[in-house]
Amino acid sequence: QVQLVESGGGLVQAGGSLRLSCAASGSIFSFNVMSWYRQAPGKQRELVAFITSGGTTNYGDSVKGRFTISRDNAKNTLYLQMNSLKPEDTAVYYCFARITVSTYWGQGTQVTVSS
Repeated sequence: QVQLVESGGGLVQAGGSLRLSCAASGSIFSFNVMSWYRQAPGKQRELVAFITSGGTTNYGDSVKGRFTISRDNAKNTLYLQMNSLKPEDTAVYYCFARITVSTYWGQGTQVTVSS
């Protein structure tokens, strides 16, 4: 059973930066896709960014140019570097992973951006 544990959330002022981490209990080398999602109060969960096993990345329009997703297979960890944060980035951020047809979610980490 794969477990994903996020960390790195917190309170930051607008314009600041945070780096989220998602530590996997097993090897992430075999994960087809790893992603970050977020959910703000009263809103649906949305895709922030994903990275494939081959290293292909893609980002939601609202974070392009500000966020960077990366993975360290040796450390079994997924990252999300968030720069130029805005109040509208406030949400719970979730780590997601897929291996063939099996999917896994982390418990989430809160990011709050003050204006």
